[in-house]
Amino acid sequence: MKFASEKSSTADGRLLLVSRDLSQATAVADIASTLQEALNRWAEIESLLKARYEALNEGLLDSAKPLSAFELTAPLPRSWQWLDGSCFLNHGHLMQQAFHLDPIEGMDKLPLVYQGAGDNFSGPNDPLIMPDESVGADFEGEFAVILDHVPMGASVAMAFDAIRLVVLLNDISYRALAPREMKTGFGFVQAKGATAFAPIAVTPDELGDAWHNGRVQLPVQIDRSGQWFGSPSGAEMHFGFQDVIAHVTKTRSLHPGTVVGSGTVSNANPDVGQACIAELRAKEMIEHGAPQSAFLGAGETVSMQVLDNAGNSVFGAIRQTVKLEGQ
Repeated sequence: MKFASEKSSTADGRLLLVSRDLSQATAVADIASTLQEALNRWAEIESLLKARYEALNEGLLDSAKPLSAFELTAPLPRSWQWLDGSCFLNHGHLMQQAFHLDPIEGMDKLPLVYQGAGDNFSGPNDPLIMPDESVGADFEGEFAVILDHVPMGASVAMAFDAIRLVVLLNDISYRALAPREMKTGFGFVQAKGATAFAPIAVTPDELGDAWHNGRVQLPVQIDRSGQWFGSPSGAEMHFGFQDVIAHVTKTRSLHPGTVVGSGTVSNANPDVGQACIAELRAKEMIEHGAPQSAFLGAGETVSMQVLDNAGNSVFGAIRQTVKLEGQ
């Protein structure tokens, strides 16, 4: 199934079912009014949603409208918990090499995860608002999953079975503010802006063979101000999402609607580019001794999407314009 949320007078939006080809959508308030409600009641209403989804794809619903008729927000506009990992080891290796950092002990055995702010996710076309250009604004193309309930002490298999939806996101980072916060050991607060999401959340079965071992085996296509920036694949994710989820639940349970991110998608092959400016700057430091690419400036645009093997958009597109606060 494919889901989206229409902007509404409430913070959680209005749940939509979206056709497989992303052309049509319909509200399903008689089943669930929001995506959070659907996740809370998944076992109870999954069969109803599937039946409605098939009817939508067969053109049998009078309530269906073109998807373009809806103003979309993030599929899950806010979450009780947003956990972001760093599951692509190539990204960490490049940072260590560029900045002459000591390796993190056990980083290939235990996932790195921090807890972000899930109270206010941005929609796919909402502006990327930064306080000023001195903060070193950066984008990060990532995959993420949205969960059902996961108990404390969950096994890897239990964690995998709790994955309900897969999404694409742009995790905003303020690179100039991150070093101090990292040194404190308390994690990111100021160094992270509002995370933006592509409009469509999909159940893993919609990905077909591209969903394998808890990883999305497709590239993220990223443009910066109309120029190709990178197309790294999710296939090189070192830890599968199930590994990250099981790791986190060692000391806590996770509730329906928890979002778990992959971290910046990063590949060893330099020809595929990268998913964030910081990684490009790290490559420039390694090759030239100093970074050459600037972080984001006001007026720039960031675009991201994922195409399947037939060239169809999987999650819809993120397209954000950078703006300064108050302008």
